[in-house]
Amino acid sequence: MTIQNGLCGALSAVLLAVAPGAAVAQATAAPSARTAPAQDAELQTAIAKSNAYTALMNRTLRAIQSWERYGSWVDLKKGPTGKERYIGYGLYSLYDVTGEIRKAEEFLTREPKLPAIDASVAAYIKAYQELAPLITRAERYYDRKDYRDDNLAEGQKLHGLMVPAAQSFLAERVRLDALMRDYKKGLDQRELASVEQREGRSARWQIRNVMINARSVMDQMPSNEKPIVDLKAFNATVADYAAAIRELDAFKDKNPGTSLMIDSQAGSWLGKLRDFSDKLAKSKGDVRRGAANDANWIVNNYNMMVSLSETAARMPR
Repeated sequence: MTIQNGLCGALSAVLLAVAPGAAVAQATAAPSARTAPAQDAELQTAIAKSNAYTALMNRTLRAIQSWERYGSWVDLKKGPTGKERYIGYGLYSLYDVTGEIRKAEEFLTREPKLPAIDASVAAYIKAYQELAPLITRAERYYDRKDYRDDNLAEGQKLHGLMVPAAQSFLAERVRLDALMRDYKKGLDQRELASVEQREGRSARWQIRNVMINARSVMDQMPSNEKPIVDLKAFNATVADYAAAIRELDAFKDKNPGTSLMIDSQAGSWLGKLRDFSDKLAKSKGDVRRGAANDANWIVNNYNMMVSLSETAARMPR
């Protein structure tokens, strides 16, 4: 699914809460390198469960990207005809998610019990397992150009099977995104407070604070279903993110030579957010009117920050 004038693949899958299609990764929470005190045991258990679910969601983003690749060249209502100009695009191959599914399934019955989320994860796994084999078959079919031998008979058959499976999977993704977004907000704040209690506003605290506020910005980003941004809400989250960056700068000034890994990227991201806000103001919040490329850049660089922050969080301090 794409928005005209460029709001495509990058604004596709998560926005952990934004609808199918914005390939936005979710940051996992990093349990402290220290042994958590007894009162933090429940928090660490909750973080472990959240991380297992998040890892599954991030890894299975590939299915959404692959489906969007397919939708970029075929008419999803009619199916492939053989006359498509870019039929050679095919689909992306999927990642092996055996380990992520196994771990997520183990956590379904573990504490803390999260009835709505646990049920949604189970439904999400089921929907993924129905769609993934079809995508794999189709990816091989188009990659090997088998459609040249059978006049697209298999391609049309696969299309008829994939469309309802993809619709089901994407719907489950939206439901799970919304549930996890709300759950992680509370969990993030608890984790941040726990880190501060143990370490003060340490390097680990600074990284988590920046990424929590970055996530809030992403929750206000446009999607294909909601291309018009609530500028007041968006700018409020950008202001909070800017405050987190100032806090990070102050920490660096007091601790020269400390490498946080995300600091340069995080600062540049703030500048781009402000440029994006200015463009949205001129278009009354409509990302389709000249701001789609900026939106794609913001999503892609947020994903990079997620990866950097997770690496930094694992480093000993």
